[in-house]
Amino acid sequence: MYDVKSLKAEEFISHEEILDTLKFAEENKENISLIRKILDKAKLKKGLSHREASVLLACEDKDIQDEIFLLAQKIKEYYYGKRIVMFAPLYLSNYCINGCVYCPYHKSSNGIVRRKLTQDEIRREVIALENIGHKRIAIEAGEDPVNNPIEYILESIKTIYSVHHKNGDIRRVNVNIAATTVENYRKLHDAGIGTYILFQETYHKESYEKLHPTGPKSNYAYHTEAMDRAMEGGIDDVGLGVLFGLEKYSYEFAGLLMHAEHLEAVHGVGPHTISMPRIRQAEGIDPDSFCNGISDDIFAKICAIIRIAVPYTGMIISTRESQSVRERVLKLGISQISGGSRTTVGGYETEEYEDDGSEQFDIIDRRSLDEVVQWLIQLGYIPSFCTACYREGRTGDRFMSLCKSGQISNCCHPNALMTLMEYLEDYASSETKNEGIKLIEKELMNIPSEKIRKIAGENIEKIKSGSRDFRF
Repeated sequence: MYDVKSLKAEEFISHEEILDTLKFAEENKENISLIRKILDKAKLKKGLSHREASVLLACEDKDIQDEIFLLAQKIKEYYYGKRIVMFAPLYLSNYCINGCVYCPYHKSSNGIVRRKLTQDEIRREVIALENIGHKRIAIEAGEDPVNNPIEYILESIKTIYSVHHKNGDIRRVNVNIAATTVENYRKLHDAGIGTYILFQETYHKESYEKLHPTGPKSNYAYHTEAMDRAMEGGIDDVGLGVLFGLEKYSYEFAGLLMHAEHLEAVHGVGPHTISMPRIRQAEGIDPDSFCNGISDDIFAKICAIIRIAVPYTGMIISTRESQSVRERVLKLGISQISGGSRTTVGGYETEEYEDDGSEQFDIIDRRSLDEVVQWLIQLGYIPSFCTACYREGRTGDRFMSLCKSGQISNCCHPNALMTLMEYLEDYASSETKNEGIKLIEKELMNIPSEKIRKIAGENIEKIKSGSRDFRF
């Protein structure tokens, strides 16, 4: 029985409801009258149901698809403007006791080099990240109660926040670790984390159990219900995601939106972010062995419709994707990207990219952070290193109310410009700095409030003189 407000995984992610949704979508994919009504609703910028969005995904009409892409672009610009938030992953440990068949960290893997960072090594990694300009990171660790207990994660978070190198500091630590208890989520909340991120991998229960044959992650319900426990533990910013390629994309798409609807219905706050990973080559992992891979065109379409269906959410794409794919989906909905990333444990200390055998997946976009920042500027985007909402308490329902009303841009736009100016002063190449300053001067004029524009301009001048960390 499908129940969006149920706390049982198999009821708020109902297999029967998904199958009915896909059937409905297939039956109506050429129903232009219905599709027009769905698009008219989407233009209100309030979102769509999983069933409505699935009809758009099934529709193959070229003109409709072009309209979907254009609408996604408009909605993305309404909520997020030209801002693109920058972050980097930080891998603490690849010890893991799970048997996930798509991940090289699985317990039986003999090809992966196992590593776990000490607190001194974490400090050095953080300094390396600060040296290139990052302010926001997402920590990653395999599930292993002996090597990676919650105490290790908490100590690592404390270490990360404690490191201040020259003008650098990590102002927001997001956490991507295995599903855990309400008590442990309270500890993470008290440690001052930003967003708790957990990928579902697949919402198809039968496929999930085959893909996770051993280890604590094999418990589908416990994993799927993790976000409810996280919110019960006080974490009000959570991030969803599936690993596209494990199951049919239309099934995953419906399940993902149903999960977002569930969080909104039960907690009054939908997902702060939705990540968009696709399965990639890794040690002992051949993505071609999974028969549900999706093309770049389908991937772009999924990104666009998620933006239409969940307009307020931040959408994330990593260096799993190429420069050309990332450029394509930036305009369709993506609002956060990684840059200069390493998926190796301890990979930031060396300036040149080097895989020591601890890499979780192959990185496609291996450009430096400065190259990514310059590229974004040249495309007309504003690379943002802002963490103000988290630090000012604009999280959960407070953030969502500001975002849904469009008011969040009154803070985010000037904050993006000020944090970009910090980056340009402290870390950028001369070419990136020159182009970035031109962009900032232009975008200052686009701040509608004269008062905010004046304060932002004054703060930017202070940043040029050595002051740091201004925020609205």
